[in-house]
Amino acid sequence: MSSLLNAIKSSSIVHLCFAISYFTSGLMINLMQCILFLCIKPFNKRLFRTLLYYLCYSFHCQLVAIGEWWSGSKLKIYISKEDLEKAGTEHALLIMNHTYETDWLFGWMFCEKVGVLGNCKAYAKKVISYIPTIGWSWKFAEFVFLERSFDKDREIITKQLNEIFDYPDPAWLLLNAEGTRFTQSKHAASVKFAQERGMPVLKHHLIPRTKGFTASLPVLKKKCPAIMDVQLVFKEDDKVKPTIINLLRGKCITGHIYLRRVSMSEVPDDEEQAAQWLHDLYVRKDKLQASFHETGDFFKGNDIKPIEPITIPRRLSSVTNWIAWMIFAMLPILYLLFSMIVSGNIYYILSGVFVLVSFHLLYSYAIGMSKISKASNYGSKTVEKKD
Repeated sequence: MSSLLNAIKSSSIVHLCFAISYFTSGLMINLMQCILFLCIKPFNKRLFRTLLYYLCYSFHCQLVAIGEWWSGSKLKIYISKEDLEKAGTEHALLIMNHTYETDWLFGWMFCEKVGVLGNCKAYAKKVISYIPTIGWSWKFAEFVFLERSFDKDREIITKQLNEIFDYPDPAWLLLNAEGTRFTQSKHAASVKFAQERGMPVLKHHLIPRTKGFTASLPVLKKKCPAIMDVQLVFKEDDKVKPTIINLLRGKCITGHIYLRRVSMSEVPDDEEQAAQWLHDLYVRKDKLQASFHETGDFFKGNDIKPIEPITIPRRLSSVTNWIAWMIFAMLPILYLLFSMIVSGNIYYILSGVFVLVSFHLLYSYAIGMSKISKASNYGSKTVEKKD
């Protein structure tokens, strides 16, 4: 029985069904978002954002369900009782490391547990907003899309942060201050950058980019009461690596996440001092990660009060939503494709085969890019210039 289940979880056909369902549901959600944007937002912005929360939750938690229910992945959470009680009850800026292929998903898993997944936002590249489903969804959800021109981005940041923190319910905004995912080549460039400027060398992070953070502070100081310092780590000796393909194959991954609430009032008002505060934060984050990799514990060797990890049970809402979308999105498509293939009409047959092959090629491309990204993260030795 277990071998049959493993065969099903490893099946590319099953994974293809997941991809078709997610893409189809994403387009449906985009359509509903567009209707709300045109018909509700001009007259009642509060109602628009409340309804948008549920649409974004419905889209994002499909991936959370794959992580928690399909693969059975677990998240060990290191957070004080006081900080856990406040998590999900107020606006917050999340400052998180970006080291792994799936760190964002395990971050979403925590957000789902504290009830803010539908209101999770992020700073992102503008090009992402043109991608169907995920990019369009984020565009309607008022993510902070940046153009990589600081003069323009400063205006965008001010405008979008005022919009985000005007939400009726708590919104969490993710800032990856490193600017990109950690790779060996980017780390080598970061080390060189730090050494040339007499800055502390980080072992497990890239030097944070401070302009976006300091440009955000005028709005954050007024409307956002807290920063969540987030550090997500996977054990280096785990047999199952934290990759998308391992999740799709139903392999259990265990993540370790440390969270600490920092009052926004602790961040200096002065721009240079605020930039230094961010650098100091990353030195602390680097010590946490170094301790974990060396000892299996965030706190050994650090002057940080130890916290016992907790686990929060997975919720039925995520898997119920996922199954509902699988049924709603897949059954009509499978019926249509089956009807076309068995119709006897050569044009219908070729059209059905073309659709299947197209989805398969898209799925194979996504998995291939995932593997390339993984290889770059763990094996690249080429030093890149720091932009």
